[in-house]
Amino acid sequence: MRAHRRAQRAAVTTGAVLLAAGLLAGCGLSEPDADVPADGRPGHTSAAPTPAGPTDSPRTPELPSELTSQRLDWKRCTAPRGGNAPGSAWRCARVDVPLDYADPSGETLSVALIRKEARDKGRRLGSLLFNFGGPGGSGVATLPRAARSYAKLNTRYDLVSFDPRGVAASSGVRCRTDKEQEQAHRNVDLTPDTAAEEAAFIEDAAEFGAGCERRSGTVLPHVGTGNAARDLDLIRRVLGDEKLSYFGFSYGTELGGTYAHLFPHTVGRTVLDAAVDPTADGIGHARNQTVGFQRALENYLKDRGQRPKEGSERIARLLARIDRSPLPTDSGRELSESLAITGIVTPLYSESSWPALTAALDEAENNGTGNGLLRLADSYNGRDEQGRYDTQSHSQRAISCADSTSRPTVDEARALLPEFRKLSPVFGPFLAWDTAGWCAEWPVEGEHETPETSAPGAGPVLVVGTTGDPATPYEGARRMADELGEGVGVLLTNKGEGHGAYGSNDCVTSTIDDYFLDGKVPADGRTCG
Repeated sequence: MRAHRRAQRAAVTTGAVLLAAGLLAGCGLSEPDADVPADGRPGHTSAAPTPAGPTDSPRTPELPSELTSQRLDWKRCTAPRGGNAPGSAWRCARVDVPLDYADPSGETLSVALIRKEARDKGRRLGSLLFNFGGPGGSGVATLPRAARSYAKLNTRYDLVSFDPRGVAASSGVRCRTDKEQEQAHRNVDLTPDTAAEEAAFIEDAAEFGAGCERRSGTVLPHVGTGNAARDLDLIRRVLGDEKLSYFGFSYGTELGGTYAHLFPHTVGRTVLDAAVDPTADGIGHARNQTVGFQRALENYLKDRGQRPKEGSERIARLLARIDRSPLPTDSGRELSESLAITGIVTPLYSESSWPALTAALDEAENNGTGNGLLRLADSYNGRDEQGRYDTQSHSQRAISCADSTSRPTVDEARALLPEFRKLSPVFGPFLAWDTAGWCAEWPVEGEHETPETSAPGAGPVLVVGTTGDPATPYEGARRMADELGEGVGVLLTNKGEGHGAYGSNDCVTSTIDDYFLDGKVPADGRTCG
């Protein structure tokens, strides 16, 4: 349930981000609420795609002209799986990218794109590409739902998003059936207490990876963030932009930082909101999220007039009771401890969802039923009322494990329990065990211990951190700005709650709009609150 990467569906707020490595595995913001000078110039758009030129990294071989000179065939969009077709202003297309960038003339993948053209074409600045997090979130499905939040930017930018390789319409990774997914949620204890539960926990993780290899083995070795960043640059070239203007949320900040490292000289106006800590490995992310979610829970409890320590201990006791005896629900399904934790995590992504958490906890504690927490958990897990699951959790895991070399053992996870329980009696055990279960016996080797985001020579990159962010704690934003490098990373602090700041704070929103539209770079360290 990794939280630093999956926040997109967790709640409907104002930014657009997904959750870190397992339960709280995604890194993304939730979908925005519908009610709601330097070298950072946007890319100039030319009539034809930018000619192939020298690459910024020796790890990115020169691409063949058949790829760099593609002409996109923009057509009316069809409905994404499980959703509705966007309105007539939206157009969709596909772009071919190398399956393996080490062999750029070999087999290709088709990446799905969506676009809404700038309204003021006489003052058009180019394309603004979005990634809403995950990893594994569908930009093609999310951008039309979120677009009202970006109406001001749409005056001068084409709003563009995509399904990254291995996601949804772009050769999406699939690892198990809906029935297998349901059985895992029903039978696997994500905080095992016995040797038998530990064995079942690791066996399920290994079976998940084997299912990914069996069903998606061709793309599985190639879905990492480095390749997604190279796809971004190819998309930039095919769209005809000299520089990449980019808005990334949650995991999308890791993608943006990776792009800046690989292609510093084509970094245009770039904003990284709800920034991931690029210095943290798998265990470090779990530790960060344990601190972040506990901090958010304590802020929630204080807002409800409760003492944080006592309130946390009460919720931990509730979870222990559910572990011994799952709660019944009107659907006939039972609320397990693992689903209850997921249900508690979900509304912490947005302060506007705190009342839903209050109602769900009250029902569980006073009525002994789990309807509210189960609904929240289903929302997070991508389960609809017919019992069908989306595949974001599949893609999320595949991308995370392709990126990270971290493969903690059961013994290593067990050794983390005292520290993590001290950090959070509610979330600590879950996130400690998650370190061992996320990539257990994964069939593909990871690329690195931590992502490289240094970008000497790039224009200014605006990094936004929210002090009460549960999934990507605020401290990670400062580290991202530092790792980008002096004169590149510019930190903007939002004193507030929730995963992502754009649209939830007028000061943050206007600062970002001024940067994208007028190139006004704020002073490093500016605070909005």
